[in-house]
Amino acid sequence: MTEYTTIRFERDERVGIVTLARPERRNAISPLMLTELEAAFVRADDDDRVHVVVLRGDGPSFCSGYDLAGTDYGPYGVDGEHGRSLSNAIDDDLWRVEQGQKRVLAIFDLHKPVVAQVQGYCVAGGTDLALMCDLVLAAEDARFGFPPVRTMGSPPHHLWTYLLGPQWAKRMLLTGDLLTGIDAARLGLVLDAVPAAELAAETIALARRIALVDHHLLAANKRQVNLALELMGARTMQRLAAEIDVRGHQARAMREFGRVAREQGMGAAVAARDQPFGDPVIRVRHAGGARENA
Repeated sequence: MTEYTTIRFERDERVGIVTLARPERRNAISPLMLTELEAAFVRADDDDRVHVVVLRGDGPSFCSGYDLAGTDYGPYGVDGEHGRSLSNAIDDDLWRVEQGQKRVLAIFDLHKPVVAQVQGYCVAGGTDLALMCDLVLAAEDARFGFPPVRTMGSPPHHLWTYLLGPQWAKRMLLTGDLLTGIDAARLGLVLDAVPAAELAAETIALARRIALVDHHLLAANKRQVNLALELMGARTMQRLAAEIDVRGHQARAMREFGRVAREQGMGAAVAARDQPFGDPVIRVRHAGGARENA
């Protein structure tokens, strides 16, 4: 049996369950986690007993994003595994982003449907994982958003416009503000929101209902919808998202974030980024607009 360090994999009859298992870091995504996630999804895809996969996070939050602990914002040196330069040159930066992107896209490319179970924070890279899933169920008090757009670039994966439409995608990505699970469901970012205490039961019930269908038919119908997204440019948009994220890394704000992180620590850099915005949670009046943040 495959042993994992940062995730868990189990099977409940026809449901494969992949759990992000770094609760002490709010399931922050490390390079090892991305590698293990890709391996677990391939394992589930290769198992005829598995018809559907649930992706969930251990602890109070689904995922707090990419793990920035120990990140060096100066010259990066050389990657010992590949020998690829880890400088901050544009092409080296793009190479790094694309390596992670390929692993996350395993969710989109999986023949079997993936249901995300989201509680607590699903922010930054956490949204990269959740929004690649075929269906997302959220706790009503969950928080969705991409705060790094304030100083650090843009999402390296982009389904925001396809799920929210252009205006709400811009509302999210021009401010880095957050949506509650309830409002994410109202706007179409996720399938539905339920009380937190009911989330696990609702998710497994939906997964088991999907699992009643022959997995070959599930694959056909997932592929049909995903091909429709690809015809709307979604797959090409992922490649462009990586390019645009790297472009954003050249911003003066990113250099300043890195300076504060090096001199004062990552916590200070994040605090300096977010403090001017105050309360980040958007209060949605209706699907067509929002009032000011409280």
